Amino acid sequence: MRFLRRLPGVKDIQQHRGAEIIVVGAGAAGQMAAVAAGGAGRRVLLLEQMTQPGLKILASGGGRCNLTNLASPEEVAEAFGREGRFVLPALQTLHPGGLRGLMNSLGISTVADEQGRVFPADQKAMTLQAALRRKLKELGVELQCSRPVERLWIENGRLRGVELRDSQRLTGRCVILTCGGRSYAKLGGTGGGYDLAQQAGHTITPLSPALVPLVTRRRWCAKLAGVSLAGARVWLEARGQSKVGRTGDVLFTHRGVSGPAVLDISGDVAELLARGAEAPLKLQCIAGMDAKDWMGRFDEWRKAQGRRGIAKLLQQHLPARLCEVFREQANLPPQTPAAELPREAARRLTDLLGGAELTVTATEGFEAAFVTRGGVRLRDVNPETLQSRLQPGLFLAGELLNLDGPTGGYNLRWAFASGLHAGQSAANFARSSLK
Repeated sequence: MRFLRRLPGVKDIQQHRGAEIIVVGAGAAGQMAAVAAGGAGRRVLLLEQMTQPGLKILASGGGRCNLTNLASPEEVAEAFGREGRFVLPALQTLHPGGLRGLMNSLGISTVADEQGRVFPADQKAMTLQAALRRKLKELGVELQCSRPVERLWIENGRLRGVELRDSQRLTGRCVILTCGGRSYAKLGGTGGGYDLAQQAGHTITPLSPALVPLVTRRRWCAKLAGVSLAGARVWLEARGQSKVGRTGDVLFTHRGVSGPAVLDISGDVAELLARGAEAPLKLQCIAGMDAKDWMGRFDEWRKAQGRRGIAKLLQQHLPARLCEVFREQANLPPQTPAAELPREAARRLTDLLGGAELTVTATEGFEAAFVTRGGVRLRDVNPETLQSRLQPGLFLAGELLNLDGPTGGYNLRWAFASGLHAGQSAANFARSSLK
């Protein structure tokens, strides 16, 4: 990785002779942008409003840091939805093998699981963050924490640098905004980057929480708190929404539902809720088995195992607590044998198993969301360089842009790739401005 090599003279940055490139936000995208620009020989100042960098990295994947996946750039673009092709130039700069090679150059071995998700070999996010910190220091990048940026410093249409909350101005030939979204404020997601982008004329699309647990109206969900389903399917039973939904694990909580399948559809749910409507979420306990399939299974049990209790038979396929709750919801007496299952009760039970209605009344909000849906409008940013089309010298990367992906390493992959892409582009811009 040529851009990671230590270059002569970079150590002089530690005396802070004035930064050529100012990076605002020291998350995954910001640190990668600083590494790329520093590795290209530019003097880089990395500003972070929190007391330390990379707090969201440390929390990702439950502390394990699902840093990327094995999907192709085209598959990633599809996962990011309607405007997903915007990510392709950055992803082609840092494809999966390139990112894993980059991590290896930092001293981080990686492993891929059976789902194609890539983690540090030791399954510790702190190992990755420590390696990034070492690389920043090696390249002479000046990291300043607890330094919130209040506004962009623009004079006569020219970007001069940034102004801190204490009114101090810092000069730079270009600025990279990698401030993240509004999610997880305690980890730095305050949404301040949107204000900075708007100062340069950028439009911010409506914001909503995504990858966030959901609150449901059904009280029986609370009885199942801690119970999980593997290979379930959830979908929105609403106009304009795909019935395909999302397939994966579902976790019941004290207030509703979570788990990868729920998190992946939560952005769509949040958008529906923002329009003032409740979200009719459906849950299929085993993906591909609808009410008709379950009724067929009940008929088989009546013939072959008619004396066994219906709840006990269900427990061969589903968690015991879920079977009991569904039995109660179907108004079935305990120990009801399969052969004596009334047709109407069977219908109620198969409706629950094949598509239980979990009307969503709210999300757990930005404080519990791992990403933000919405952000800087993409048409005003050049995907080939991630430079603003409205303000020369301004670059934007990561979650700040109107892009969000599903669980499974997609969002961190975009953060790292876009940070690298913006850092390299900013280095080229800074270099050309010297001529």
